[in-house]
Amino acid sequence: MSSQGETTKLPGEENEGFDPPITGGVVVGHDGSTRSSVALAWAADEARLRGLPLHVVRAWKLSTAIPETNVPFGTVPSWDECANAIKAAIDRALENVDTAGLTVHRHALHGSPSTLLVEASQHADMVVVGERGQGGFAGLVIGSVAEQVVRHGKSTVVVVREDAA
Repeated sequence: MSSQGETTKLPGEENEGFDPPITGGVVVGHDGSTRSSVALAWAADEARLRGLPLHVVRAWKLSTAIPETNVPFGTVPSWDECANAIKAAIDRALENVDTAGLTVHRHALHGSPSTLLVEASQHADMVVVGERGQGGFAGLVIGSVAEQVVRHGKSTVVVVREDAA
């Protein structure tokens, strides 16, 4: 991995710009699920084939970040602790993916996954999502985030099935 950027936005801040900015490349949504890890591996391979940077986007809310932190039961972590825990989760996911020869940027953003991925699609060459994430509706063929990105994305959108690995 030749470089690793990072983005963290606090509540109330506009996410009008990922840091570093997305000016092309392959964007992949990762929520920690097995399906998103399959999508991450697929996106890394595709970025390598195309000679493009890889942007790993993980949206978080307090409720999804708390389990990632190491705080005592009954306490609420700070925003910085949550953001750092999400960045660490992205790093753990990247440890299981071949990123050799890739420029990888990680973006841990507070907000809605579908909104952030659609926003990222405005300047990306491609957005990659897993067929379903951590949502609780097991009977769905495609998850709500994937469906929103397919409907509203401004670039090519690829939905990776879990059995694509």
